[in-house]
Amino acid sequence: MTFTSRYVALGDSFTEGVGDWDDSRPNGVRGWADRVAEQLILADDSWGYANLAIRGKKLHQVLAEQVDAAIALEPTLVTVYAGGNDILRPKVDIDALMDSYDAAIAKLRASGTAVLMFTGFDSGRSPVFGATRGRTALYNELVREVADRHGAELVDYWRMKELQDERYWDIDRLHMAPAGHMLTAKKVLEVLRRTDAIDVPELDEQPARTRAEQLRRDAQWAREYLGPWVGRRLRGVSSGDNLTPKYPVPVHLEAA
Repeated sequence: MTFTSRYVALGDSFTEGVGDWDDSRPNGVRGWADRVAEQLILADDSWGYANLAIRGKKLHQVLAEQVDAAIALEPTLVTVYAGGNDILRPKVDIDALMDSYDAAIAKLRASGTAVLMFTGFDSGRSPVFGATRGRTALYNELVREVADRHGAELVDYWRMKELQDERYWDIDRLHMAPAGHMLTAKKVLEVLRRTDAIDVPELDEQPARTRAEQLRRDAQWAREYLGPWVGRRLRGVSSGDNLTPKYPVPVHLEAA
C-alpha cells in the first residue's frame, strides 16, 4: 500500500510501548506511538506508520540504528526520544550525548520531515530513580535548545505532573501502564494540533498503605524488578537484545 503521509517513531522502550502490554501486537506491546498512529489514520487514511524503537537502546544505538533507516522511509513526521537509558547509567557525559542528538535532529530536519522530541520525566519522587533528577534536568535544557535550533516540536514530559501518580505506571515502576501511554498519546496529538478520540480510563482508587506495607511492597519490587534490571546492566545485556522493530516499514494500523 502506498502512503502519502508517513509517521515513523524512534527510540527505546518508551516509544516501543513497554508497559502497555498487548499479546496481539508485535513484541507484545501497544504504546503511545501506536495510539497516536491510530488516531492519525482514523482522521486521514493516507497515513502509514512505522515504529523502529527497541527497548534497552542507549542514545548512540538509537541514532546509529534508527535515524538513517527512518530517513529511508521518507517520513512526514518523526517522533524521537532517546537518552533515558544513558541517564540511568553510573556515569554519563550529557553534553557529549546532546552533541550527537543535535546532529541527528539536524539530519532528520534536513530530510524534510517534521520532528517531535521529548524532555525526560521528572523522577524526583522516586526513592531510586530520583537520584538522576539533576542529570535529567540538564538533559532537558539541552533538548529544548536542540528543538528550538532545528524547529522541532516538543512534548514537555517533565511538566506532565499527572504522571507523578503511581497509578499511571506499570508494576516495574520504570514504564508507563496503559493509562499513562494513553495520556501521553493525547499530549502528543495536542502538540501536533490533532484531534483524538482517546478515552483515558478512570484510575482505580489509590489504596491506603501503612509504612510497613509500603516497605514490604518496595522490597518485593526490588527483588523482582530492580535486581534483575541492575544485573542486566552489570552483564552488559539488554531486554531488547533479541528483538526486532515492531513495524520496520509503514503499515496501516487500525484503531483497536
